[in-house]
Amino acid sequence: MSLPRCALRWAQFPARVGAALRPGLELGPRVLGRAAAGAWYSSSSSSGGSKAPNTSLYVPLPVKPLGPSAAGDVGAELTRPLNKAEVRKVLDRFYKRKEIQKLGTDYGLDARLFHQAFISFRNFILQSQSLDVDIHITLNDICFSAAHVDDLFPFFIRHAKQMFPMLACKDDLRKISDLRLPPNWYPEARSIRRKIVFHAGPTNSGKTYHAIQSYLAAKSGVYCGPLKLLAHEIFAKSNDAGVCCDLVTGEERVITDPDGKPAAHVACTVEMCSVTSPYEVAVIDEIQMIKDPARGWAWTRALLGLCAEEIHLCGEAAAIDIVTELMYTTGEEVEVRTYERLTPITVLNHALESLDNLRPGDCIVCFSKNDIYSVSRQIEIRGLESAVIYGSLPPGTKLAQAKKFNDPDDPCKILVATDAIGMGLNLSIKRIIFNSLIKPSINEKGEKEMEPISTSQALQIAGRAGRFSSKFKEGEVTTMYPEDLKLLKEILSKPVEPIEAAGLHPTADQIEMFAYHLPDTTLANLIDIFVDFSQVDGQYFVCNLDDFKFSADLIQHIPLSLRVRYVFCTAPINKKLPFVCSSLLQFARQYSRNEPLTFSWLRRYTRWPLQPPKNIKDLVELEAIHDVLDLYLWLSYRFADMFPDANLVRDLQKELDDIIQKGVHSITRLIRMSESQRMLNLDSSPAGKQDQLLRAVKPSLREATGAKATDAIVAESLASKSLASKLVRQGRITPHMLKQLRKEWLKQQAEERAGAEYDDPSGRTRRKKKDPNAP
Repeated sequence: MSLPRCALRWAQFPARVGAALRPGLELGPRVLGRAAAGAWYSSSSSSGGSKAPNTSLYVPLPVKPLGPSAAGDVGAELTRPLNKAEVRKVLDRFYKRKEIQKLGTDYGLDARLFHQAFISFRNFILQSQSLDVDIHITLNDICFSAAHVDDLFPFFIRHAKQMFPMLACKDDLRKISDLRLPPNWYPEARSIRRKIVFHAGPTNSGKTYHAIQSYLAAKSGVYCGPLKLLAHEIFAKSNDAGVCCDLVTGEERVITDPDGKPAAHVACTVEMCSVTSPYEVAVIDEIQMIKDPARGWAWTRALLGLCAEEIHLCGEAAAIDIVTELMYTTGEEVEVRTYERLTPITVLNHALESLDNLRPGDCIVCFSKNDIYSVSRQIEIRGLESAVIYGSLPPGTKLAQAKKFNDPDDPCKILVATDAIGMGLNLSIKRIIFNSLIKPSINEKGEKEMEPISTSQALQIAGRAGRFSSKFKEGEVTTMYPEDLKLLKEILSKPVEPIEAAGLHPTADQIEMFAYHLPDTTLANLIDIFVDFSQVDGQYFVCNLDDFKFSADLIQHIPLSLRVRYVFCTAPINKKLPFVCSSLLQFARQYSRNEPLTFSWLRRYTRWPLQPPKNIKDLVELEAIHDVLDLYLWLSYRFADMFPDANLVRDLQKELDDIIQKGVHSITRLIRMSESQRMLNLDSSPAGKQDQLLRAVKPSLREATGAKATDAIVAESLASKSLASKLVRQGRITPHMLKQLRKEWLKQQAEERAGAEYDDPSGRTRRKKKDPNAP
């Protein structure tokens, strides 16, 4: 081998490997072992002992084979054309070398990545019409035994870094995604000495009231709440008290001054608080939500970043320890003020058992819309009127339903609601009745779980009974079914577990710097890699970003700048509603074409004017359209030039809110219409239907009409597909009973099948022959 060609190959090696190789003339296994050990020590020491990355997140980028070179195949002219069969054998020998695989591991290639990189490298070599001179000469020398097969490693690792660009900049990525010491992200807050006051207590203890008094008495202040409803409430209270206050939520800005001058006081949702504006007093409500898997980062940001002389925190005592720990890192002390509940609350020793036992002031808490619909319908059958509140209703509709329930002159005395009543609504409730204690939830990994509600959730909901400001001075709590009452008492008797960590979220700047190193990586994959590389202190965790990644995948194919794409992905949408998801996609597409989304365009898109709902399906569609208008308003404050008609859309949204209110006011009629068009999926066999339905009928009905008469009624009605609906409407059975009876029927069928089989002496399972004389 000539000296220039040898020097050319040596130059391809990384410095640390080359240093290990230069003492020897050959690249043998012992030298490779020393090189690998040196590489491992260097990489591990530079990373500070950080966790090994999850390489399953690395999406390979395609490296296309080279076509014919304009300068011709210089390597072939200097040596000879390569024999593809010989080259394949050389590459196979290279792949099987244990030393090569070990050295690849030191460069971040685990077994899976090494295999992927080698397959791509081999295809690149064999399919390229002309190779670079250096690799062509190296392959030729290996074929003639003038070089060692290990000499291919520099070319292989270069190819691997083209496929997996994160391998070339791991240290930089770790620095960018280092989320340790988040207090240092807020220099303005660190430049002042803040007083932290923690108002700790259960619901209805007056903790928020005392914090708000300090807020109203201050020269300037900011209220940070978890819901738009709470921000609206403090906004109204402040202005009613003669304290000029502005409102800031994701979808709305209200400036009270006629000249547009910002007020000294602001009521906002916690995500919208400014961490650069100075205030005398700040109030952060529901501080325990700092642990929320999706939104906890907003409370962490407010706690660490607000520039206020006094910060008043309101929430559960479970958050005292984590707040104290976080404030210790900022050098700030926490003053804790504890409060007791103002009115007593009692857990009853008996369940409701039947809706016949409802009383004025009762609130039945369900954890699904279907249960809301079912219970509301059953209440109407009994000649009672109920109000309905659940999470996806517009704020105006929630307030209207709350007002209807609270009005002493309104005949509506029963409330059916989800846990949405836990915050943001003042309700005059005497007794809370849990229809179920099982609630679907999303854990830190983004997985759906069906578990009993936590002590914190149970206390938050139960605490709505017997509030100090209501006409009921004592509260009661129970369950619908006796079997749930013992579990409820166990849940409420447990102490609330202390919060151990606060949420964090990568900023747009961090993601932008990450993307600079990985320009061809999708935003969703970029987020995955960022979270995997991130390092956090023990008091923090990275919030679940599944909704963000869902939106990122949804609009990935639309040409947008990274900063704009990031904003679209942070827009709050309900990914369970297809129309809302398709609207985000449509909005992004219009934006990418530089076509403003005008009021007239939005009216056409939503098919305005809209008609009042005729059934539950129509109501759900109207709620989805309301969410789309919310999305438009949210984007209008980020891209005012492309979403120019925010005021007109807000007026449109108020009209839609009125339409939805009318629908919810007559929700039982909508449920009846939906039931008449619904077919319940019972067992397909007529006998199965008859047996199941006969057992579903209430014993009281059988006693009243006689067993034979009841059986005849059921038998005659079996041909009717709406029999189950009729029984539900008449209050004879409930959907919950139908589900339970179906389970019993399936279990009985399985037992009968099992009883019809036996094992013969040979161990085989055989079916018993039917007795021909049997009836």
